[in-house]
Amino acid sequence: MQKDKLVKAYASLRQKNIIPKNEQIENILKLKSTRSQSGIVVVSVLTKPYPCPNNCLYCPTQKNAPKSYLKNEPAVMRAQTCEYSPYRQTTSRLSALKAVGHLTDKVNIRIIGGTWSYYSKHYQTKFIKEIFRAANDFNNEPSTSKQNLVELQNANETAKSRIVEISIETRPDYIALEEILRLRKLGVTKVELGVQSIYNDVLDKNNRGHHIEQTISATKMLKDAGFKVSYQMMLNLPGSTFQKDLKMFERLFSDPVYCPDHIKIYPLALVREADIYDLYIRGEYKPYTQDELVDLLSKVKAFIPPYCRVERVIRDIPADYIVEGGAAISNLRQVVLSKMEKSGKTCQCIRCREIKDEKNFGSTSLVKRIYKSADGIEHFLSVETKNGKLISMLRLRLTKNNQSLKMLKNCALIREIHTYGPQTAIGKQNHSTQHQGYGKQLMERAEMISRENGYKRIAVIAGIGAREYFRKLGYKHKQTYMLKYL
Repeated sequence: MQKDKLVKAYASLRQKNIIPKNEQIENILKLKSTRSQSGIVVVSVLTKPYPCPNNCLYCPTQKNAPKSYLKNEPAVMRAQTCEYSPYRQTTSRLSALKAVGHLTDKVNIRIIGGTWSYYSKHYQTKFIKEIFRAANDFNNEPSTSKQNLVELQNANETAKSRIVEISIETRPDYIALEEILRLRKLGVTKVELGVQSIYNDVLDKNNRGHHIEQTISATKMLKDAGFKVSYQMMLNLPGSTFQKDLKMFERLFSDPVYCPDHIKIYPLALVREADIYDLYIRGEYKPYTQDELVDLLSKVKAFIPPYCRVERVIRDIPADYIVEGGAAISNLRQVVLSKMEKSGKTCQCIRCREIKDEKNFGSTSLVKRIYKSADGIEHFLSVETKNGKLISMLRLRLTKNNQSLKMLKNCALIREIHTYGPQTAIGKQNHSTQHQGYGKQLMERAEMISRENGYKRIAVIAGIGAREYFRKLGYKHKQTYMLKYL
């Protein structure tokens, strides 16, 4: 019998109380367990095909696919099957995850596609509404009421599938106060900035349409509003070199105007569907070889700081699209880590240090790392094992020069809190690291640090589905944030 059918049979027997709950059986039946070992499940939802404000050299264009995406990418194919309906995409992914044994209590919604901020405001609101409606309806009777966005968000606070994070992709030059206010009303908690390069000459050569000054400004504004900030960076762009790319990453984490919380590394994939292919044909562009790319990435990952999470090291582009170059390696992360291990190097990023399903990890300690970023002081608090495995983390931002929202003036900001390990159902406890009090311990330490630094208020940019957790800690909902007086 196929494993997904065994999962359904077990779930049916449990629902009818024919057999008792058995965690060992559930762990054996679970397919692709890594998808929930970070404590949440990720659901990617694509926006519809739509024009883009620029025509970057490296960006592919195909019919019936969002700008920069290709129609045979797995996520695009799933979206096309759903006719780009956000409701159907969300329901389909939640159903697929549940079918192979994953909990869907805590959901991270990742909105991908074109430049989010370039879509019409009407489309944005409807898109987000349908995602919340799908999450609220999942495991319930489909809704028929015409609820507005706020009503759908309020319902999600206690839904069976709670949206604890929403991320969007946009350009640095689209970040302004008005846009930040809108993102907060939509429930967005994380912004992926298409930075690509920190060199203006490289940005110009690739027709990017913005300069690094917009990235610096956007980073500060977003962090001052409590957002998690992710950078999408590209290697091997025309106008750059191996050494220039390497120095770029060194500067990203040594220059305090940057220091992203998360990072996606996208080596340029040479495809015929992008304008850069013409440069390649004329002999004016040459992609890195596999050895060059693996060597570069192994050097880059070796100096990623412990407060940053490397989410990706490659785009999920089918190899048959790629004309030449190392970006065609589908398991690039594994190849890079293997090379690092052989040379005695390790990556200290969050993803590489997550506790995952490790159980017998012994004693733990609370670690505090302090660094400057975007005209503020960041306190990265974490609960770690003796060998440095990451159990739980919190980002606390202190700044006296907040240039974002008025209500956050002179307010300490908790920009992220996360406990890793296999996802545990809301309100339940098992042998996982979740719901063991690690998050509460970090919250108490963050509040203490804030008081010691003269702050009388602290705010959390909480995902809609996480509001109930913060209410239990004494926080109250105010203007899209969870606020507490110290």
